[in-house]
Amino acid sequence: MKVIRSKEFTAGRAWGALDIANMDGTTVRLHWTDQPYKWHVNDGEEVFAVLDGVVDMHYREAGVERVVALYTGDVFFAGVGCEHVAHPRGAARILVVEREGSV
Repeated sequence: MKVIRSKEFTAGRAWGALDIANMDGTTVRLHWTDQPYKWHVNDGEEVFAVLDGVVDMHYREAGVERVVALYTGDVFFAGVGCEHVAHPRGAARILVVEREGSV
């Protein structure tokens, strides 16, 4: 049994993470960041839930870059092959569910 108070979590560096669970190769991690990530495509699908803060998610569809603002409680699903990068507006806490070892 675990209780995680996400609003209390911080990391020593951008995108630092607290490993919450590994379920048969699917990881659940709580990330803290105040800096953008990098453009990437995951090794499989990814669920990205904003628990605190605001994140601008940039993604490419058919070679066209788009941006959607994600607010606390919003969830972004990156399907296989979805190129994306998260840009927080200040500090943010994000729950990420993805294949173990994914970028």
